[in-house]
Amino acid sequence: CARFMGVNAVVTPVSSNTLVELCGWFDQVYRTRIGSPYVIEQMNQALSSKQGVVAGYEANGGFLLASDISIDGRTMKALPTRDAVLPILSILVSAKQQGCSVSELINALPKRYTASGRLKNFPTDLSAARLSALSDSMPDIEQAFGELCGKVARIDITDGLRITFENDEIIHLRPSGNAPEFRCYNEAASQERVRVLNQACMERLEAWR
Repeated sequence: CARFMGVNAVVTPVSSNTLVELCGWFDQVYRTRIGSPYVIEQMNQALSSKQGVVAGYEANGGFLLASDISIDGRTMKALPTRDAVLPILSILVSAKQQGCSVSELINALPKRYTASGRLKNFPTDLSAARLSALSDSMPDIEQAFGELCGKVARIDITDGLRITFENDEIIHLRPSGNAPEFRCYNEAASQERVRVLNQACMERLEAWR
């Protein structure tokens, strides 16, 4: 959708799939905390710093426009609220213009897949304490999850603890912002692998209660 509309800078939460960077279509990708207020704030900052055409989206749906978009001599005004129709129309038109199916458009993307799970009735203070302890110790992270993914490449504490491993798999742990729940987001190179990884992570997190 962003590519179709000629977007230069994309804003999305840290939990979104990394294919947005891997595709190489955008001049700048900004990562935020989870939630549309954070996406909107960063879109406005990108717009004020003249990053070109700016848009954003969230992993759970909805597309946001910080800039007016001009296509075929017609202008669509900025829409900084979550829109569900625009991505559908953009993808259908893109497929028609390129003479291919929607599935072919998808198959041209980098192979990155996500899965997520949550533990209910998990006290927020307990999950925060667990993550704080892990964030300060790379050896502890590898002791907890190294058997699943190997060596840690880097961590991101923008919102929770997002761990990227040297094999490019991701484990992102985060307390829910509005309920006593502990969430786990995963990313891998195949649908089967990411489901297995998420299940294994959830079993380990269950033992943290």
